[in-house]
Amino acid sequence: MTTPSWAPRLHTLDSWRAYPNYRLLWLGDFCANSAQWIQLLTVGWLVRDLTAADSSSGLLVVTVGGISTLPVLVVGPWAGVLGDRLDRRRVVMATQTIMAFAALSFALMVRLEWVDWGHAYAYVLLGGASASITLPMRQALIANTVPPEAYANAYAANALTITASRIVGPFAGGLLITTLGFSWNFTVEAALYAAAALSILPMKTPYRQPAPTAKVASPLASLKEGLRYIWSRERVIFYLIMVGLIPNVVLHPVWFLLPVFTTEVLDRSADVGGYLLAATGFGGMLAALVIASVGFIFKKGVVCLAAILVSAVCVILFAYAPWLAAALILMVAMSFAQATFRTGSSTLVQLLTPDTLRARVTSLTQYNIGFVVLSSLAIGWLVDLTSVSVAIAVVGIAGLVLGLTAWLTLAVVHDLE
Repeated sequence: MTTPSWAPRLHTLDSWRAYPNYRLLWLGDFCANSAQWIQLLTVGWLVRDLTAADSSSGLLVVTVGGISTLPVLVVGPWAGVLGDRLDRRRVVMATQTIMAFAALSFALMVRLEWVDWGHAYAYVLLGGASASITLPMRQALIANTVPPEAYANAYAANALTITASRIVGPFAGGLLITTLGFSWNFTVEAALYAAAALSILPMKTPYRQPAPTAKVASPLASLKEGLRYIWSRERVIFYLIMVGLIPNVVLHPVWFLLPVFTTEVLDRSADVGGYLLAATGFGGMLAALVIASVGFIFKKGVVCLAAILVSAVCVILFAYAPWLAAALILMVAMSFAQATFRTGSSTLVQLLTPDTLRARVTSLTQYNIGFVVLSSLAIGWLVDLTSVSVAIAVVGIAGLVLGLTAWLTLAVVHDLE
């Protein structure tokens, strides 16, 4: 049966079908993101299990999730410099191979019961350092495997690697925790990192634009060049970074509270906690599918600002959702909005940035993620002081106020096509 000529053609997987090197990168990103989501879920529940009798358990659980972003503050900008000087593909492969060995070693430690919550924190910091290096490079590699006219579709389709893995990883991880224990999750994580490295082994980067001058400049001069570009040449990128603080730093730590919310509000265990985290993946996947299929119907800047407001409202409602069904629906809606913001913002940044500066600018746009640990500490302290519902509600209200302020004051972002 043929499609009627009048029917609109969906473009969901156009980049995936047209560019074989992009397909290899997509598969590698899916494996790497799956490994990271399994780690996030498993470490949270592991720390919860290790500190169940501790009065500061809530603080320790939410902080172990937030601390994974701390290395971005130190490693992130220099990783961008590295990505504009070296072969991005090889750096990603080497880093993820190291993480495969680290995850396997940690699985053995958990199996032998040699871990306490401090070891979990150290392992998460190592994973965060790895992500700080690979994330900006993987984002830049998308633009090296497709031409500029395919950026919007390619970045939206690549968002599926984050959202789909957030469904598969936590769903399977939650079941593994309740049936086989924590060590098997870290073993699976190691296998996924190895698969991520192998997937991009044959990949080429036909759209990479080499910059001879970047090799002779000092690393500090290269970093300053990226900063000057954001501040002087494309100030709107700086505004996007500031706006990104709302979903990435203010609202995102709610996900780290899911183990506490699941046990204290819903009175459920790790399998249901996995369902909730998987629901965030489902919502993000819906957003990625919609954007990849039909593109951005409205201006990308308007969509980004509106998505922040929707996400904040969903967080407020989620705080007092007493039923699992309501909590799942609100998690889907919140993650739909956050994935929409991140896809729109990433696409805008890549369109505004030359390839010679791409890794540096991308790493700087993700720098705000490093402050998640500070907001996580504040929220964890608030949980122990009040309750998990009150803490989540406060986060949502703060996000809504900041989002409305951005909507009313940043006309230049409204105008971004």
